[in-house]
Amino acid sequence: MDTKLFATVLGTVFLAEIGDKTQLATMLFASDPARSKSTIFLGASVGLILSAAVGVAAGGLVGKWLSPEALRWAAGLGFIGVGVWTLFKR
Repeated sequence: MDTKLFATVLGTVFLAEIGDKTQLATMLFASDPARSKSTIFLGASVGLILSAAVGVAAGGLVGKWLSPEALRWAAGLGFIGVGVWTLFKR
């Protein structure tokens, strides 16, 4: 295993997930005292794992046709587009 790559991906995904809608939704579920925290943790964990699996599979497929540089540009422009859309939607 490439530990440097592992640490980079771990840190990037961890920082990207802090305060996002996934974490907020999980916090909302966990705020109910009647709900099992272990079930919420397990459900959220499996959801994130499946989401990451889709990302890895899609990246592997798209990476066959586009360079990493083109993918970086597409991702960056996509984030900017979502940000602009969020600011100006009514």
